[in-house]
Amino acid sequence: MNGFEEVRISRRVFAGAAAAGFMIVPRHVLGSPFVPPSDKITLATIGLGRQGQAVTMSLLARPEIQVVAVCDVNRGSKDYIEYGDNALLVAARRLLGSGYENWAEDLASPGKVRLTPEFESSLGMGGREPARRLVEAYYSARKQSAYKGCTAYPDYRELLEKEKDLDAVYVATPDHWHAPISIAAMRSRKHVLCQKPMSHSIRDAHRMAATAREMKVATGLPVNNPSSESTRLIASWIADGAIGAVREVHNWSSRPFWPQGVERPREAQPVPEGFNWDMWLGPAPERPFNHAYLPFVWRGWYDFGCGSFGDMGCYSFAGVFKILDLAPPLSVEACSSESFEETYPKASIVHLNYPGRDSRPPVHMAWYDGGLRPPRPAGIAADDDHFFQKGEANEGILYMGDKGLILAGFNGDRPRVYPDNPKYARPPARQRGNGGQGGPPRDAAIDQWIGACKGGPPSLTNFEAQCPVTEAFLLGCLAQRFPGERFEWDAANVRVTNSEKANQYLEQAPRSAYKV
Repeated sequence: MNGFEEVRISRRVFAGAAAAGFMIVPRHVLGSPFVPPSDKITLATIGLGRQGQAVTMSLLARPEIQVVAVCDVNRGSKDYIEYGDNALLVAARRLLGSGYENWAEDLASPGKVRLTPEFESSLGMGGREPARRLVEAYYSARKQSAYKGCTAYPDYRELLEKEKDLDAVYVATPDHWHAPISIAAMRSRKHVLCQKPMSHSIRDAHRMAATAREMKVATGLPVNNPSSESTRLIASWIADGAIGAVREVHNWSSRPFWPQGVERPREAQPVPEGFNWDMWLGPAPERPFNHAYLPFVWRGWYDFGCGSFGDMGCYSFAGVFKILDLAPPLSVEACSSESFEETYPKASIVHLNYPGRDSRPPVHMAWYDGGLRPPRPAGIAADDDHFFQKGEANEGILYMGDKGLILAGFNGDRPRVYPDNPKYARPPARQRGNGGQGGPPRDAAIDQWIGACKGGPPSLTNFEAQCPVTEAFLLGCLAQRFPGERFEWDAANVRVTNSEKANQYLEQAPRSAYKV
């Protein structure tokens, strides 16, 4: 018997709590999209790779959430990329607490793998059975009277059909599955927290926003940029005229960490035991299995991921849109390293032109990835030179105005105004922590989404709010396919006006068995 086949803890029926003198009625009876504020939000995670596990651990630790099910096409394996030696198991043991220092030794990392000449990673646990084990260990350790056990599903459709009292789902699959699963969940009146990027195609982003509006469910992305102190600080500086009117923004990332600019592998490889390859492909075109596509490395393939831009632009663009109150761009074009038919380029620069709004001028925004960076402006202090040097950590953003500029980390962290002005002093570096209680800080985006699930205001990263942000960086992904071509964008009609060829890539026709 391997570690994934341990005896499951039986689920127990638990009664709803009484509040203010009345009994809480299950959601499916009422047909209500909202959970009563006094009740826990029952949640299932769909997609248990590195990111899915990490956020699920964060959700487990929240008293407002009760994780009741997990779902993944992979029963379980130890070949997932993680940022740090044995990081996922170490995080799981820390979450479980005292007495669990040696929990699940069979899930320990088998070693490391080098994905590219620049990036080596530890391999870690993933899949539905390791996740189920963790959920059950967590609640068993706390002897929760409301604990029902955790069911593991290979297919999200079965999960949505059988989990009648489920309130919400967290979707953490590869990008090409985000929209189909989120839409199906919303149509089943489930609240949805969806991993970034919101969708794999522009038209799917609009469908997600429309479905959320129709079904009146709470939605969100675990992206904190719109709520961050750095975003509020930069917005206040710009509104105060610190650098004059902003006309240019430059944003650069050291990614990709995974292979891009490669051809499709010629050989087929055996599908691993316990893994449903056809279900993993889902709406994407059929192809033979090969480890060149997963796990983690799927980001570089057009059919499955959104490259460096989709991986990271959803963070920084969410902040920029909030700070500058941007609308979708008017045009986009890119230049890149060598193009390949099925994968994003190794390096690129993408140019997006945004319309002026109210009294604000038009804004030109440039995105850089693969180690490319903007020219270093004159007058930058020596301790900020690293932003313009090669290195994994040297990512940044630059707001350029009529009177000066703001230079900051990729997400706007620790911004600095040039020329120096004591009125706009760079904030000190902040120590990570949770109000002196230890551990990482709570994510504002997830807290906002939980509040919305309980009937509060929408999250700043709800699907309707993030649709134009997603539209912008996915237009950048489109331009990366066709370097040297300029595309004019009609946001009102969701189409490129000067290229029918480009319009064919605004959505991906799903295989019939996986159409939602």
